Amino acid sequence: MMGQHAKFIARTVLVQNNDIEQACRIINRIMGSEGWFDQYRRTRRYEKPFMARRRINFEKCKAIYNEDMNRKIQFVLRANRVDPFPGC
Repeated sequence: MMGQHAKFIARTVLVQNNDIEQACRIINRIMGSEGWFDQYRRTRRYEKPFMARRRINFEKCKAIYNEDMNRKIQFVLRANRVDPFPGC
């Protein structure tokens, strides 16, 4: 393990039984979840500053919305919550 960076060890995909397609699918899924493809698409062309501001604001709003929605979903899925309408 000398000379290898931990960041790249975590992204190493082993090819088993010469199945390259399966390994490519795994690495594409990893790269997609880490945002590599989005970064590549964004940096292919110049992004004007007002477009970058719009995108960043949209991403912030989307993150806030997703966080709130996930919190609500977790609340609804919680098994031991207090009955909001007792006696009904």
